[in-house]
Amino acid sequence: MALLTENNRQYYEGAQGFRGDGTNVSFTTTFNTDLIFGAASNTNINYALNNFKIYTSVNAIPGTWSEVITGYTISGNTITFDTPPADLLYIVVQLKKLDGGNYASTPQEKAYGDAVEKNYGSYSYISLDDVVNNFLVAYVGTDKLVTSVKRTDVIFHAKRGLQEFSYDTLKSVNKLEVTVPHNLSIPIPQDYVNYVNLYWIDNSGVKHVIMPGDGLTTNPTDVFAEDNKGVPIQDNFDTNIETTSITNDRWDNNFLKNETNQDLLNDTILGWEYYYGYPEFGYGQLFGLDPQFANANGYFTIDERYNKFSFSANLVDRIVVLEYISDGLATNEDTKIPKMAEEAIYAHILHAVLASRINQNEYVIQRLKKERTAKLRNAKIRLSNIKLNEIVQVMRGKSKWIKH
Repeated sequence: MALLTENNRQYYEGAQGFRGDGTNVSFTTTFNTDLIFGAASNTNINYALNNFKIYTSVNAIPGTWSEVITGYTISGNTITFDTPPADLLYIVVQLKKLDGGNYASTPQEKAYGDAVEKNYGSYSYISLDDVVNNFLVAYVGTDKLVTSVKRTDVIFHAKRGLQEFSYDTLKSVNKLEVTVPHNLSIPIPQDYVNYVNLYWIDNSGVKHVIMPGDGLTTNPTDVFAEDNKGVPIQDNFDTNIETTSITNDRWDNNFLKNETNQDLLNDTILGWEYYYGYPEFGYGQLFGLDPQFANANGYFTIDERYNKFSFSANLVDRIVVLEYISDGLATNEDTKIPKMAEEAIYAHILHAVLASRINQNEYVIQRLKKERTAKLRNAKIRLSNIKLNEIVQVMRGKSKWIKH
């Protein structure tokens, strides 16, 4: 049985067509993407929640399509019209697409969105629901290691496995592009677990690595107002009064803050090379420089008091890309597993289910643990995506002499 369920028009264009026969009122789509229904009328605020639009035409000629904005309901992926569409009427369900699709005459009628683009490449993944169902079919039953197990237990261990794999095995790096505001801080993303890298992007689109600034400054988590003896002052509720951090203020208002934005954009300010010693010499240009400070790209810190990323002043108005990992469970789009790691997640669930039970033979648990480790290692190798020609290109420079 073929695993591809969409035809080329459904996959690339995000559209599926039907023909009315004057009697049938229900039509079921077969997209990989489920229909999301908010409202049928474009006067309803929930209409924007739909991830699709419906168009009809009597002859399917470009320019003759009109948007259907009333008279239907959605149940699952089945569209039910209030009255049967006319005989031989052309009906098209268009998933929302970045270019709006090919069936609207005006920008207001176009199906703008990203449902189609999110489906691109979906064949390389398997959903968490499919993993749970496959595990129950293949690993649970009579004459198998797991004779019975609750579906909720399998779901729990599958989610835990997805979380653990997301940290260092799966391709779960998100990339957020932001402009550094004049307060030099941005909130930590909603699904953030840990950062991978931060870059600022120059006018050519080239990335420049931003280094952690923990060796230069710090972000206090507790800052209390105090009297002239250094004793914290309390409010009427006997709670210490919090105030702003002098450390943060000094970091935000160092001398680069006073340079012009044009100087920053033109890269005439070198950054922390100048933060020690006189500007005409520059710390990064002096004999015996410390490599951790020989950096012209700026610095960032994580302010856990406000849960924000803070940047050095020479990054103001820069375009910054934050690469960070999540746990793979933040949104429905995240809960999918690369097929190259599918066997590893099954091994994880099998070991976790049996290891959590009493009166299990220890040699069986140890065997399953070794299998889990081996399959996880295989998944890491497969997902590392190492290409021989890329390694060859890098190694061509190995014969260059490093001059000091």
